[in-house]
Amino acid sequence: MDWISIVILVIFALYALICVLITLVGLPGTWLMVAGALVVMLCNPFWSDNLIWSWSAIGIALGLAVCGEILETAAAGLGAKAGGGTKRGMVGAILGSMIGAFIATFTIPIPLIGTLIGAVFGAFAGALVGELSHKEPTNAGSLAKSATGAAIGRVLGILGKSGIAAICFCVLLIAPFF
Repeated sequence: MDWISIVILVIFALYALICVLITLVGLPGTWLMVAGALVVMLCNPFWSDNLIWSWSAIGIALGLAVCGEILETAAAGLGAKAGGGTKRGMVGAILGSMIGAFIATFTIPIPLIGTLIGAVFGAFAGALVGELSHKEPTNAGSLAKSATGAAIGRVLGILGKSGIAAICFCVLLIAPFF
């Protein structure tokens, strides 16, 4: 590996570390990391004849990003189900977390944290609305348990996605040396 490639890899490592950290607040850091690696890969012929990564390393990182998204999205629904919720509560938790994250990104003036607050609150509210729309009457304790499970599931999903982003970071930093 030549010195220019090493400098590019160090700069990418700093960028990728930031990407891992922003996944902790519910932002798409894994996708930004994969996109950055792809840009480096496509621009690599301008500074070196040797590629920094193989296409299989990029493919593994892309697969990890997909797994992280599936985990994060499904976690709110699974949390609602674990709390005793119905399918409507699960769907409500998933949709609510996505809508809440989107709305809070623009309405809560705390950078990055607004998205996380919106996702967790949206999962709670979505599960609650889903359970209330169910035909069978439910008591307040069951509603709260399902909605709380959805909120906890969403937080655990974000933490799981951050772990996957860290694995993606390691793959992209170790792969150039093999």
